[in-house]
Amino acid sequence: MDPVTPGAPDVTRVWLDTWEWACCGDPFGVGDEVDLLVRTRTPSPAFIQSVGPELAATIDAIESHHQETPSTPEDRVQGRVRGIHAVVQEHIETRHLRRPGFGAPPDAEMPAEGEEWPFTGRDLGNGVMIGSRPSTWMIESVPVPGAVTLAPRDRVPREASDAEAAPHITESEPPPERRTTSVVAWVVDVASEPGDEQESDEDLEEHSHGQERGQSRA
Repeated sequence: MDPVTPGAPDVTRVWLDTWEWACCGDPFGVGDEVDLLVRTRTPSPAFIQSVGPELAATIDAIESHHQETPSTPEDRVQGRVRGIHAVVQEHIETRHLRRPGFGAPPDAEMPAEGEEWPFTGRDLGNGVMIGSRPSTWMIESVPVPGAVTLAPRDRVPREASDAEAAPHITESEPPPERRTTSVVAWVVDVASEPGDEQESDEDLEEHSHGQERGQSRA
C-alpha cells in the first residue's frame, strides 16, 4: 500500500465516493482549486473496517454533495489540489442461480433445466418489444475489508473506469467465485493557499513601518 503520508499541516486529505462524484461532481486535476463540502471529519467504525485502519487514519474529511442537516453551518475544504489517488478495493464476486424468492418473485415459476427465464415486457406494435429477460445467474459482489490499494492519478474524472471487466460466462457454465477490483473512491490532498496569509503579514509589517516613520517625523 502507498505509505499515504500527506503529513504537512497545511494539507487536508479528503475522501470522495465515486458513486456520489459520478452523480454530482465535476472533473478536476492536480493543481486545480477546489471547494468541497464536508459531511464528517470523523470516520465511522464501519468505514474504518472497510478500508482498514492504516488508510482511515490518514483521512481528514469525508466529502458529500448533500448536507445532511441544513441547519448546521457548512464545513468546507478549500484550496489547491496537491495529489490524487484512486482507492482500489478488492471484491469477492459470486454467481448464484436465480430462483423464485431469490432474484425472482416468490410466486414465479422456475424455468426447466436448460431453458431461460421468460421475457417480461410489452409490445409497442410493429414488431417492437420493450422489456428484459432475467439472467440465469445473479452476481453478488462483496468488498474484502481492508483490501485496498492507492493508485496515483492526475485527475478525478466524472466516472471511475478502473474496474476489471467481467469475463464472459455462458448461461450453462457453472459460475465460479472470483476476485475483482474496482475504484470505490478518490483521496484528494488539498493544500490551503498561504498567499492570503503572507500578504496580510506583509501589509501588517508595512503598516508597522509606516507608524514608526510617522512617529519619527512627529
